[in-house]
Amino acid sequence: MNIPKVNNLKRVVIIGAGFAGLQVAKKLRRDKFQVILIDKNNYHTFQPLLYQVATAGLEPDSIAHSIRNIIKKTKNFFFRLALVHYINIKKQKIYTNIGDLFYDYLIIATGSVTNYFGNKNIESFALPMKSIPEALNLRSLILQDFESALLTKNDKEKKRLMTFVIVGGGPTGVELAGALAEMKRYVLPHDYPDLDIRSMNIHLLQATSRLLDGMSEKSARQAYKNLKELGVIIWLNCLVKDYNGEIVFIEKNQKIESYNVIWAAGVKGAIIKGFLKEDMKGSRILVDNYLKAIRYQNIFAIGDVAYINENKHYPNGHPMTAQPAIQQGNFLAKKLNCFLDKKNANMKPFIYKNLGSMATIGRNKAVCDFPYLKLRGFLAWIVWMFVHLVSLVGFRNRAIALTNWIIQYFHYHKSVRLIIRPFHRKKVI
Repeated sequence: MNIPKVNNLKRVVIIGAGFAGLQVAKKLRRDKFQVILIDKNNYHTFQPLLYQVATAGLEPDSIAHSIRNIIKKTKNFFFRLALVHYINIKKQKIYTNIGDLFYDYLIIATGSVTNYFGNKNIESFALPMKSIPEALNLRSLILQDFESALLTKNDKEKKRLMTFVIVGGGPTGVELAGALAEMKRYVLPHDYPDLDIRSMNIHLLQATSRLLDGMSEKSARQAYKNLKELGVIIWLNCLVKDYNGEIVFIEKNQKIESYNVIWAAGVKGAIIKGFLKEDMKGSRILVDNYLKAIRYQNIFAIGDVAYINENKHYPNGHPMTAQPAIQQGNFLAKKLNCFLDKKNANMKPFIYKNLGSMATIGRNKAVCDFPYLKLRGFLAWIVWMFVHLVSLVGFRNRAIALTNWIIQYFHYHKSVRLIIRPFHRKKVI
């Protein structure tokens, strides 16, 4: 990897430049550590706004930022664009597609990947939305399907092209359903005047009895009401059994015919080979209250890939969202900085501070649950926009996102309805 070894510095290798990994990389002391950050992309993605890229509200460069530009202090810092294939824990060595690397401390911050719960058909034919390329695939598919619907004379084919099924009623599913419904109401009729957009159907399927399971009952009811008003068909207590590329099979012999199934039903930790079963809790690495892997002295895991052992407040692990990842990244950087100064003897264990959760359903419609305050409607929508704007990395990204939202608010106009890279769906066998 062409990285020099500095004898008087401990080498910290961080795998993953998501919310957690970036916090550690930015805050570790360079006079104490040689910091090496590895990621498969050269940019950091603000994942909460991926759905806006998918629905032509924002261009991808509005929610992505160069890692090298984020971390500008290059003293004793190295970034490498690489895929990590394997970790040899005994040798303290990682194996990547660009070479091997030894470490003194290893931080796993690989985040999460889409969880298809073992269904190979759904994995083959449904569309995930966990990365910028996947969001661009979805954007292209949506626009391509309307172009195809213009050309076909087969009513059954047209219906499948204009039916969208979103599986998962969490924040991602709710926000995506709302964005598609607003496209149907305000954008697509102008783009396709010779197509009956009223034939477009948006289905939101949720396995449990309510939307937004992680939020309050009032917020769930408000989201349900807003989506129904926008024309979204909501299925509760609805478990998807299979999908063959043309038909979604649901329990009780029900089915929906569609070429467009978007999978937002769950995620799992992105694990790198090298760990044993006893190191894991499901798809996450078992760590103690100080984020250290329970069986190793110099390996840490943070963010979506970490599971704090014996945490009575979060028996199923912390939410796989940005806030736990950011807080764990900050905590671990402080712990390691203090460790070499021998100041962490009385350091308190990590405690997650729940700052709240939010979801937007559309123009002037959002829900926010904070520890001492719950908001709905226009005010919640303003708060949602403000929080997401300040969370974006870089002034340019904030300015572009804000400008796009202002234009769309007054003109109902999504100017990035571009098929830059055509998406080719898998053929049904």
